[in-house]
Amino acid sequence: MDTPATLPPFATHAVDNQPPPFPPRDLWADDAALREAVEREGGGAFAARLQRYGAFAGNELLALSVDAHRDKPRLRSHDAYGHRIDKVEFHPHYHAIMGAAIEHGVAGLSWHEPVPGAHVARAALSYLHHQSEPGSSCPLTMTHASVPVLRHAPALAQWMGKAAAPHYDGRDVAAADKAGLTLGMGMTEKQGGSDVRANQTVATPIGGDEYELVGHKWFFSAPMSDGFLVLGQAPGGLTCFLLPRWHPHGGKNALRLMRLKDKLGDWSNASSEVEFHNAWAQRVGEEGRGVATILEMVMLTRLDCMLGSAAEMRMALAQALHHTRHRRAFGKVLAEHALMRNVLADLALESEAATALALRVAGAIDRAARDPGEAAFARIVTAIGKYWICKRAPAFVNEAQECLGGAGYVEESLLPRLYRQAPLNSIWEGSGNIQCLDVLRALAREPEAGRALLAELDAARGRDGAFDAYLEPLARALSGALPEAQMRSWVERLALALQAALLLRAGSPVAAAFCRSRLGGGHGLGFGTLPDDLDFVAIAQRGLPA
Repeated sequence: MDTPATLPPFATHAVDNQPPPFPPRDLWADDAALREAVEREGGGAFAARLQRYGAFAGNELLALSVDAHRDKPRLRSHDAYGHRIDKVEFHPHYHAIMGAAIEHGVAGLSWHEPVPGAHVARAALSYLHHQSEPGSSCPLTMTHASVPVLRHAPALAQWMGKAAAPHYDGRDVAAADKAGLTLGMGMTEKQGGSDVRANQTVATPIGGDEYELVGHKWFFSAPMSDGFLVLGQAPGGLTCFLLPRWHPHGGKNALRLMRLKDKLGDWSNASSEVEFHNAWAQRVGEEGRGVATILEMVMLTRLDCMLGSAAEMRMALAQALHHTRHRRAFGKVLAEHALMRNVLADLALESEAATALALRVAGAIDRAARDPGEAAFARIVTAIGKYWICKRAPAFVNEAQECLGGAGYVEESLLPRLYRQAPLNSIWEGSGNIQCLDVLRALAREPEAGRALLAELDAARGRDGAFDAYLEPLARALSGALPEAQMRSWVERLALALQAALLLRAGSPVAAAFCRSRLGGGHGLGFGTLPDDLDFVAIAQRGLPA
């Protein structure tokens, strides 16, 4: 009888045909589309700073994010002796993440260095940050977006300065004892949701611009922040207020955290329900002008929704390309299979177009104060981009998961975190229908917005036949009244046309492929359906250098 072959010790657990770990990577150096968009939109002077943060985000920040997500925030409503403390506890790495982000300007660069290009650079910092740690983008975004709102209240100049400052202090102490502050938001209530005019929180004047608030907020974002912009019904109507965590005359303010939301994703960040029990607040803007006052905040938060979704696509693409370039199946490397090449190239096209549009909006916001045309463009395209880019992210991330197979469904791959995160930006700051209705209103009420949009598209005419053919009926439709029931379809078409125009005008090497696939009918409903005569390898190589 033959003697059975024996295996060396532990040979059954030999590991081969696996990719090397993803980090460390320089997220700035790896991303040609981002670098070109920053330069194109006027943020090139900040390139060295962006390179430093890109290297940090692809290495240390990515490592810190693991514990920040695994160890979710916890609410401690009372201390061991029964005192009400309303404290949210985080893993120490969360505070390290927030500190690094704020010190590098993710929340305040636009304001503490107000030079041309600062909004573009701040947007790029947010995009780099979100790839590695998306949860903390919520308080970073709201802190950034609160500054122009606080300008409506001269008495809050100190708050405004500290919100813009590159300093983070995670202690639960009074604002006066900190060099830097973070801000959250409490707008929506159970009965209203996006219809904030239905809010029932009551704001009673107690002298000057001081009020006491009684009410319940259904979503109270980033409850560990130092202060919160909230809406309440004052005698003169719905009004905006700054409600600090600590009472300016000493002690905790009368806000009670009822529970933390048990969310699908965004695990490193806390969201909550809260009740106000005669909580002290300071009026921001005029009574009855609450919605108008916070509108300046909305454009900036919607920009960050776009940036966040584009960042999620970018990281998902990088993970898919990294894996498929090292994993072998059916006799060769995954990325060498024709069908996989199609999928990867298609994802790379979508990612670059999303990045280009998000940075274009950042550039428009940067120039809005100096250029009325750019201001009008930003008002309408913020809603267009927010609708489309955020809508595309969940399907995109799921396709990237498929590139990894089962490994893409396991937490170590990072893709499950991105997949849980992907639906958030399409819901936050107004869901898809809200964005489409905003586009409809802008076209009807602000002729200059429609003209700015058409001018942007017209500037790309004559560069691609598929684009020109796509633009003709679109331009004709914009000259009339669009039906509300069809606005999702029209906003989708506008977004695709804008992305194509941007890539064409930028001279992107993937512009023709984008136009042919997205505008010319050479694409199916799913990813991986590009025409087979495109240079898939070159498109993917631009997406992430091997």
